[in-house]
Amino acid sequence: MSYFKALAYKIKQILGGIKMKKLFISIFIFFSPAAVLMGITPEEILERMLENQVHDTARIEGKMIIQDRFGKKTVTFVSWSRGEDNALIEFTSKYEAGQKILRNEDELYLYFPDAEEVIRLQGAALRQSVLGSDFSYEDMTGEKDLLDSYKVTLLGSEEVDGHDCYKLQLEAVSRNVPYPREILWVDKELFIYRKVHKFSLSGRLLKEMRITRFTRQNGKVIPVELLMEDKMKKNSSTEFIIQKIEIGIPIPEEKFSLRELTW
Repeated sequence: MSYFKALAYKIKQILGGIKMKKLFISIFIFFSPAAVLMGITPEEILERMLENQVHDTARIEGKMIIQDRFGKKTVTFVSWSRGEDNALIEFTSKYEAGQKILRNEDELYLYFPDAEEVIRLQGAALRQSVLGSDFSYEDMTGEKDLLDSYKVTLLGSEEVDGHDCYKLQLEAVSRNVPYPREILWVDKELFIYRKVHKFSLSGRLLKEMRITRFTRQNGKVIPVELLMEDKMKKNSSTEFIIQKIEIGIPIPEEKFSLRELTW
């Protein structure tokens, strides 16, 4: 006798009067993949992923390796962040030294030391490439308020590079987002995204991002190597590599001010 038949027979003996057909239907539903997936909501999956990405405070040292049809270049940077509202990035490589990007809540600013000029970015300018990389200014400083800005749907499960992932679809509920639609493959065990597809309003794939390495720190799983490809460019990719990260360190509020931007 099979396990399920024996289980059904035993339950029937105990409860009595249960039709075998109904019991088999109940067992099938209980063990079906769809029921397992429904054990966690799409919003909970996204929240757990964001817990690994958003920190009370963080300081990062890293580099971008930018590859395009003209060749390869490396750009280094230091960044500071507080939650998902504030971020300051300062480039430290020879030709970019002193250039800064500041996100202060909903505002984004650039500073160029040669011109001693601060520029506020708005609209389409937010989607421009950072130093010729495959990352836009919004990509670099993080997408804000995903749960408020997008409707989240669980499409099912798929493997990415041998890892079982939740497949989430994010559809914008407002125009104030960089991408109208995104597909995220979120690792079921680690709750980091393994792959992200970013689409235009017409449904055209604009960018693909993958995590190639992660680390664990302060109870979080943190992506430390990413590969971004701009699908609108030929032979273009950018490796984003975190070489050092400090979490939960003191960072004064003034760090994210316009005054700090020009120092």
